[in-house]
Amino acid sequence: MLISIIVPVFNEQKTIKKILVKINELDFWKNKNLSKEIIVIDDKSTDETNKILKENANLYSKLLTNDKNMGKGYSVKEGLISAKGDYILIQDADEEYDPNDYVKFLECSEKFEADLVIGSRFIYDRYTRSHNFLNKIGNSLITLLFNLIYNTTFTDIYCCYIFFKKKLIQPEQLQSKGFEQHAEILSKIVKKGNKFFEVPVNYNGRTIIEGKKIRYYHIFSIIYQMIKNRFI
Repeated sequence: MLISIIVPVFNEQKTIKKILVKINELDFWKNKNLSKEIIVIDDKSTDETNKILKENANLYSKLLTNDKNMGKGYSVKEGLISAKGDYILIQDADEEYDPNDYVKFLECSEKFEADLVIGSRFIYDRYTRSHNFLNKIGNSLITLLFNLIYNTTFTDIYCCYIFFKKKLIQPEQLQSKGFEQHAEILSKIVKKGNKFFEVPVNYNGRTIIEGKKIRYYHIFSIIYQMIKNRFI
């Protein structure tokens, strides 16, 4: 089995090398039936991110660099188009999420032949940093609406970690370019697949001051994508 790990990055000079090292050092890559490709997409970073990536080319399989800043969704789309894996896993370039949780996604996928496995910050495992209250309310509302529209029972649809069969997505058809693309991808997978699971993940969320990029106003484009993809 080949797993394609998609790593979109924008101005993460403090964390990009650390997260790539963590991914590569995971013990379960020693499984002879498992292989990986790490695809990093730099969204025209203005700090030292691109320089660090080029100096550490041994830590990833492929580096794509956008000609200009296009948004996280655009970067993920480019990574998906380039991916060769049987399964896709999305990994943010900060250290909010712990790659040691990968094993949970693989075990769930193999045991239940899952089409999609989502991480949840609200099914508590070892640690979850206290959330910004408004962000948590916004995420809860988005998750509730998604469940109502798609008849699912997820607890955290905007967790970064999603693990899914690549055949369920046609990346060339993805239209959104920002944070709302996450909702577009999930909507398309849920419409095509039939076995969906959640696993608890550890979470060390950042504040806006620390570099968190998603904002409250993104909720409107996220909701639009959920409704649009349900009925189109």
